[in-house]
Amino acid sequence: MRVKVDSQRYFNWTPSSNAKIVLAYEEKYNGVSRILDENPPILDAVDKDLRKLSRPGKSGRRATFTSENLLRALIVYQIEGASYRETAIRLTHSLFLQDFCRFGSRGVPNFTLIEKAFKSIRPATWTMVNDTLTRHAFDTEKLDPSKVRTDTTVVDANIHYPTDSNLLWDSWRVLYRLLSEGRDLLASRGAELFENRFHDRKVKKLHLFITRYTSSPCAKRQKEVQRKRKKYLSQIERIVRCGEDFVALSADVADLKIWALAAQIADDLKKVRKVVRAATRAWLKGEVVPASERIFSIFEDHVELIKRGRRHKPVEFGHAVLLTQTKEKFITQYDVMEQKIPDSKLSDRVVEKHKSLFGAPPEELEGDKGFWGGKEAMDRLRDKVKTVGIPHRLKDFADEVMVGLQKFRAGIEGSISVLKRALGLSRCRFRGFKSFDSFVGLGVLCHNLVLLAGGT
Repeated sequence: MRVKVDSQRYFNWTPSSNAKIVLAYEEKYNGVSRILDENPPILDAVDKDLRKLSRPGKSGRRATFTSENLLRALIVYQIEGASYRETAIRLTHSLFLQDFCRFGSRGVPNFTLIEKAFKSIRPATWTMVNDTLTRHAFDTEKLDPSKVRTDTTVVDANIHYPTDSNLLWDSWRVLYRLLSEGRDLLASRGAELFENRFHDRKVKKLHLFITRYTSSPCAKRQKEVQRKRKKYLSQIERIVRCGEDFVALSADVADLKIWALAAQIADDLKKVRKVVRAATRAWLKGEVVPASERIFSIFEDHVELIKRGRRHKPVEFGHAVLLTQTKEKFITQYDVMEQKIPDSKLSDRVVEKHKSLFGAPPEELEGDKGFWGGKEAMDRLRDKVKTVGIPHRLKDFADEVMVGLQKFRAGIEGSISVLKRALGLSRCRFRGFKSFDSFVGLGVLCHNLVLLAGGT
């Protein structure tokens, strides 16, 4: 059983410092602490999810750390920009941060508990928490929602560049590891597996040869690369058949470990088949395989390819995120899109969400030219919003009014930079779209908390 909050408070014996940088650091966290105390619904929402981490046993023992402890530890993790291990170390060596998290005499949680706490909080909960903080800022007159700006950005997933050869090698080594483990388990149960050798070194040599010489201008070398590709694909298809045979054999063996391993292999086989189909079409048939028919990682199969026309980064692998911000730089709404929606179709979504938060649409809405959805869509938008600062043609930037509106719109670029540079939203290192969404939600929450606290 996990307690939401501990009513017993402890004295903070941390020696004070007169250094300006230390005072600013402490004031930032003290401000965040005051805001959390002023908004009990934030802790109430998180507590419902964190209670799943601790189930009451027969003895009725309570969990060591409260939901408040874990929420504040996650905020420290995000603001500090450290890993879970580093966060646990910083908490251990900082009496000030221990007081912020209100650990008292409990000590410091292990880094694995902090990670489990993050995993247990649903994306919808982070959205609810951010909406609660937005209403609090509005009620206390810390933000003016009449004028907002919106933009989209991309948060990268933690994957390597997905060439066909790399994806096939990932497929091979994952299936090789699982089938090697499964072969040993079947042998211990007296069952025989289909293959005795998988020729791991030969497959790796094929992968390295293709990777090294694919871009070679030599025609003779290209013919050799094509022959190696056929052998490479045949090896991958062979291990796929081995995986299918293992899944079929496991149904006749009464062993939970083998069943669990077979379930994992069956799930991976679905992704591997997509990789093999795409590579076969591209290598052997010379087709250009659309991004919608590919996967870009067998570990993060939810990732999509996004093109934004950036010269230094023509393609990105992750998810698009919609952000809306007031003139005080407070982010009132965010939306992590599992499948990217064109910016031209997002203006109505921004207005409706704003109306649900504040009871009325904004008086002004600024966005870049990507949010132009056509004349009819813009006319409908102007019926809801008094001033729409979305340019369409180049001559629109010659209008003094539009120039002023676009100068205001450009302010959101700085906040996107802060989210990525200071709060780590440039790349998500968690697996799965659920954790991806939660990671962005926690980052936006910490951005708004620090902003309201007056920190930098």
